[in-house]
Amino acid sequence: MSDDYVAAKRESETDPETFWLSAAQAIDWVNPPRTAFEVARGWFPDASLNTCHNCVDRHVAAGFGQQPALVYVSPVTGVNHSWTYAQLLDEVGRVATMLTRLGATKGDRVVIYMPMVPEALFAMLACARIGAIHSVVFGGFAANELAKRINDATPKILLTASCGIEGARVIAYKPLVDEALDLTGHPVDRVLVLQRDHLRADLTPDRDLDWAAMIDDVAGASIPPCTPVAADDPLYILYTSGTTGSPKGVVRDNGGHAVALAWSMANIYRVGRGEVFWAASDIGWVVGHSYIVYAPLLVGATTLLYEGKPVGTPDAGEFWRVITQHRVKTFFTAPTAIRAVRKDDPDAVLLDQIGTGALNAVFLAGERADPATVAWLEKQTRLPVFDHWWQTELGWPAIASCFGLDDHRRKPGGAGLPVPGFRISIVDGEGFGLPALESGEIVIREPLPPGAFRSLWNNPEGYSANFDAHPGFYTTGDMGFRDADGFIHVMGRSDDLINIAGHRLSTGQMEEIVAGVEGVNECAVVGVDDALKGMIPLAFVVPRTSIDANALPALVVAAVRRELGAVASLKTVYAVPALPKTRSGKILRGLLRRIANGGDWTMPPTIEDVTVPALLEMCDTRPSSVP
Repeated sequence: MSDDYVAAKRESETDPETFWLSAAQAIDWVNPPRTAFEVARGWFPDASLNTCHNCVDRHVAAGFGQQPALVYVSPVTGVNHSWTYAQLLDEVGRVATMLTRLGATKGDRVVIYMPMVPEALFAMLACARIGAIHSVVFGGFAANELAKRINDATPKILLTASCGIEGARVIAYKPLVDEALDLTGHPVDRVLVLQRDHLRADLTPDRDLDWAAMIDDVAGASIPPCTPVAADDPLYILYTSGTTGSPKGVVRDNGGHAVALAWSMANIYRVGRGEVFWAASDIGWVVGHSYIVYAPLLVGATTLLYEGKPVGTPDAGEFWRVITQHRVKTFFTAPTAIRAVRKDDPDAVLLDQIGTGALNAVFLAGERADPATVAWLEKQTRLPVFDHWWQTELGWPAIASCFGLDDHRRKPGGAGLPVPGFRISIVDGEGFGLPALESGEIVIREPLPPGAFRSLWNNPEGYSANFDAHPGFYTTGDMGFRDADGFIHVMGRSDDLINIAGHRLSTGQMEEIVAGVEGVNECAVVGVDDALKGMIPLAFVVPRTSIDANALPALVVAAVRRELGAVASLKTVYAVPALPKTRSGKILRGLLRRIANGGDWTMPPTIEDVTVPALLEMCDTRPSSVP
């Protein structure tokens, strides 16, 4: 373990005041912080700043206006364009002018319901510029889900586009917006529509405005100055994926967010000014907020915005083409994306043809990175591949191999070490710490570091509930263990533990075994009701294209029995073409569990093809179990 990591971890725990005030020097402040933390107000309570100024204006003022800030790659439309920091300032300034003309001011909410287009990024930064609070909703979410978020955030303005493009499909957004506004009881003053060539939308008179016309109308006008906000003022509201009933709006503050993300770029990802960083995620999810929009721009790097898929736009080599063409230094994606690439190009023929250019490292998050996927990617790229772990509530990595502090230290199956600032424990149900290698709940001691949430929008009780189970600790809801070297292995959600005839077993542990079976590209294990044993495991596997799917169930059952013994009781294995997932790549195990149990379920609020009809038919037929 490197001296740099050990020193940073020690100082963050023994003298957090000095540690975080030092980290805060990377940010331009209107009123610099004199105090790092105060219980009542959180991080940097006496300070003020503007996040847009830190992401854009200050780089131009420092003489870096001609440096590339944003690269937009859209294989689904054929567009490939870039903006310098000076050009980004102009674009953000015009959107900010447009918003102020429509009456948006400090503290107002603006909902952004858009695809992966540059205008969405401009809008987020423009809201930050004028002190408005943005709430990005993944473009394409069902109308009722959008309505829930509108009702909770009560925005003055809604920004949208006429359509989004998902592979070969064109998704009309405007009908979804109209339906959501019919469902909600909250009146939105204005809807601004970005018309795209693939599908144009009809505008509702007296409410809807054309984006391009508005932008042209403000051309040449003075752009609004950056509005100073308190460090603890909200920057954005982000609703967690998979919400049902009342939405859960995570609130991110301005000051702690900026400090934490700037620190992470240097010390976790080893990326700085002028270097290209690509997070292949979506702005509707926390990875997109933190590492497409804000973190790279805070440190003066170049960020890459991608509208496309890992495969099919046009093939499994597109990631490598983008990486080499744009000299990406650090690449961040979900394990599910790499598994999709591996499924289509198992021998990495396209990767070998294209290469990895200037790439130094690959980071994975969003779903546990199984050792088999990590090993394949490291072998084929000959680069270090790091898993790491965090949540929407936390805002930035809590468990990681800090590449900027610890070079190449990593371990297959392990998410990494606790990131400085996060005091992580593994505890049992009573809150007592567990020894190495013993699985328990992953909890984080209060106060959470800068960048983590300190409230939920309109929901103080919901926020407090995160700390009720183990007073003084944030309960992550994930299970895991710490190994002898200090690496933390995240095995899955706490509700993924199943009780088989009195034996508590982790479906995450079973998934690790299943994923290692030759021919399995992706998998999920869930617990289903059983009259005799209470619960039994059931596995879904996605075969690789070159494998006989009929042979896989027996191999999977044998592997689990060999590793865990007959007590695991895994007998039923379904070979499926795909698994249902959220846009961020998380497998919807709860949906699989309900379908397999024949329970009530609803279609998830996502436009991803979740192959639910195929799963229903498969589970209804109940093929014979492996003996």
